[in-house]
Parts: sequence; C-alpha cells; structure tokens
Amino acid sequence: MQEKNEKELRQFQNHIRDLAQKAYRQNVFQFSAFLGLPEQDAFWQMEQEIRGISYQLWGGRDGADRVMIRFGDPQELGYETEFPIVCVHIAPSHQKFADDLSHRDFLGALMNLGIERSTLGDIIVGEKQAYLFCMDSMAEFICENLTQVKHTQVRCTVTEAYRELEEEKPRTELLQVVSPRVDALVAKTYKLSREESLSLFRAGKVYVDGRMCENNARTVKAGETVNARGYGKFIFLGEKGETRKGKTNVEVAVYR
Repeated sequence: MQEKNEKELRQFQNHIRDLAQKAYRQNVFQFSAFLGLPEQDAFWQMEQEIRGISYQLWGGRDGADRVMIRFGDPQELGYETEFPIVCVHIAPSHQKFADDLSHRDFLGALMNLGIERSTLGDIIVGEKQAYLFCMDSMAEFICENLTQVKHTQVRCTVTEAYRELEEEKPRTELLQVVSPRVDALVAKTYKLSREESLSLFRAGKVYVDGRMCENNARTVKAGETVNARGYGKFIFLGEKGETRKGKTNVEVAVYR
C-alpha cells in the first residue's frame, strides 16, 4: 500500500477488523468509509482473517472504483439496510457561462471545503456537470457549501437521476501480445514501453480486481479488471487465437 505508511496501514486494518467483529458479535450492519484501490487491497489482505463474516462492497453504482464495505448478512439479520450512499448532481447555475470542467476540478473544489476524501465516492463527469456519490451524512453540507467549481458558479441537488445515465461504454480493442501477462497487457493497452510498464508495478499502481498486483508476470483471466492508476482501467475479455507469427490475439474493453 504505497500511499500509506505501515502504521497507517495497521490502523486501517484494525478499524476494518473492529467493524467486522462488531457486525458479527452484535448482529448489526456496519459500514466502512469509501475505499480507494490501496485501501481495497489492504482489505483483501485480510480476507482469510475475516472468513465467515458476511460482507458486500458497493459504491452506489455497478463498476464503481471507490466502494464502501457493509458487514452483515440481511438473511441472517432478518432485515435489509441500504448503503448510506446518495448521489449529488453538480450543475452550473448558468450553462452558457460555464467552464469545461474535469474530474480534478470537481474533486479540488470539494477538497477545498475541507471534506475528507473517505466520505466521497466516484465522480462521474459529464458536459460541464458531474454526479458525485458520497455518504448521505455529507450531502447537505455539500449542497449548501459547494457553490463554485473553478470559475463556474454551481448548484447542487441530491438526485436519483443517475439511474437514468448511460453506463460508460468501454472501447473494445484487439491487441497482439506474446502472452496475456498483466505487464504485457498494460504496456500494449496504454502504449507504454516495457520499462514504463514495469515502473507502474514497482510503484504499486497496478491492481487486478481491486488487489495490488506485485507479480508483473501474472496471467490475467477473462473477466478480470486491471486498473493502472493514472491511466485508467480495462477488462480482459479473453484470447482470440494466434497470429501467423505466433503472437496471441487478445480482446480488452478499455475505459478512459
């Protein structure tokens, strides 16, 4: 976990352990904050330790990069509790005068309000607007205080309109690699040299299905999601035969 020192890692895992055990002993649902990829990897390291304790990961939408963990089994507890996640629509007050805004612009404006990153999930950026997934406890504060992003005046409202959004459609690409090793797929997908690809592994920036991948020679299986931080993510769709020169044709679905 490159972005947290060893002490912070232990503290995080202790917190997750406490949530899991409390859910199990007291028969109540317990929720974590939003987890980025490094935190998700730290959680997966504990998978064997919390075996037997039910959990679910969810970020408010299918395929979310940032997710919360809910400990507790609805069938065992006899009731259902939704994840405390809502969606806030951030839109310009005057569309005509709005800037073209990026993910970084929206996130920066939120951070400038002193909001903890762990209370915020994914930010889906559209044309001069965004849909922010966040903890329900933060929604009112955000709606009252987020009035400007970059030079654009904005208004924020809690919405369920995100359910009508078209899911981001990945671009399907056919690649030729020596083998479906994760380093080869990362290099080919993002047009990187072998050394540039390896540097991502050394920096702990490559994840497969939410787990940090330290073995750059790992074979990727069909259906697994590879995330190269700073570049994006792709789903490995599988092998599609060999070329005349003995290389392997593979198909990937790339999200930019």
